Amino acid sequence: MISTYLKPLAEVDEARADHLAFVTELEEGGYSVTAGRLDPPTGGVILLDVDTEAEAHELLAKDPYVQRGLASYTATGWHPARGALAGYQRVRKS
Repeated sequence: MISTYLKPLAEVDEARADHLAFVTELEEGGYSVTAGRLDPPTGGVILLDVDTEAEAHELLAKDPYVQRGLASYTATGWHPARGALAGYQRVRKS
C-alpha cells in the first residue's frame, strides 16, 4: 500500500506517534512485512501480507492517518521473486 499525504507534513507529524503505534499493531499481528516513509516525505509504503486488496483497505481504514483525513492509500499488488523477500513465508495464521 502506498500512502499519499493529504495535509501539510506538520499536520501529519502531529499524528505520527499514533500512526506508528498502529503500524506496530500490524507488525505484531503478522500483517506488515515492512514499512517506511517516502523520501521526500510525501507519503509512505506499507508492505502488507494479505490475501486481497479489500483486506488491505479494511486494515488501513483503522490507520489514524486515514481516520483523521491526513493520508489515503493506493493498493499495488506485488509478488517478490528475487532478493531478500524471495521465498517470504507468512508469519501469521491464515
